[in-house]
Amino acid sequence: MMLNDDLLLRYSRHILLPEVGVEGQMRIVDASVLVVGAGGLGCPVALYLGAAGVGRLLLADGDAVDLSNLQRQIGHTAAAIGENKADSLARSVRAINPEIDIQPICEPLSGAALHQAVAAVDLVVDASDNFATRHAVNRACVQLGKPLVSGAAIGFSGQLAVFDSCCTDTPCYHCLFPDHADEPELRCAEAGVFAPLVGIIGAMQAMEALKYLAQVGEPLIGKLLLWDGLRSESRVMKVPRDPACPVCGQAVRQAG
Repeated sequence: MMLNDDLLLRYSRHILLPEVGVEGQMRIVDASVLVVGAGGLGCPVALYLGAAGVGRLLLADGDAVDLSNLQRQIGHTAAAIGENKADSLARSVRAINPEIDIQPICEPLSGAALHQAVAAVDLVVDASDNFATRHAVNRACVQLGKPLVSGAAIGFSGQLAVFDSCCTDTPCYHCLFPDHADEPELRCAEAGVFAPLVGIIGAMQAMEALKYLAQVGEPLIGKLLLWDGLRSESRVMKVPRDPACPVCGQAVRQAG
């Protein structure tokens, strides 16, 4: 796709950045991204990716907008209460940038449908709110060799990481958070979440996705960023790959 005069003006602040330029913006425009989850994290992710010009966005969520969502899920309005979140968020993104292709997926992604959606894009952003979905998305990304930008937020604390199984000796999500299906997990509905926190983490997810697509900077591959909202402090930890990981470990790679 070529950038016409209107698109050159729309994306001019990106193009002015020497690290991005026309070539980097073209990579963004030609890219496709799957966003899993259209809630607190998914809203800022989708809004920023759409505004930045990602050419094709798949937005997946099976839930409906609820009044309690509006405290932090900035892609939805009061008028959208009762509407599917993927549809509502897609409309908000289109209002910002009608030049891109947005496809809402109005059901939880799993099994063959998840595999098909991941296979159809260049990069996946996990903005879901439960471990089962995160692990399923991770497995699909590893199997299909797709980069994954993962984020989570609860209370005043957030985390962010980028996984790319195409990079040698880098971990997957399972290496960092092994799947313990029987362990209870804490969700925002029970523990609460500070409204701007999901915006901070979601915006950083969008930044990491755009950096990866435009091929600029240094993505958080093999690293985990931890954000403490109460103290406004962050720290970054290196994360090794688990050679015995049942998803991406050495035995799995050799079998593949």
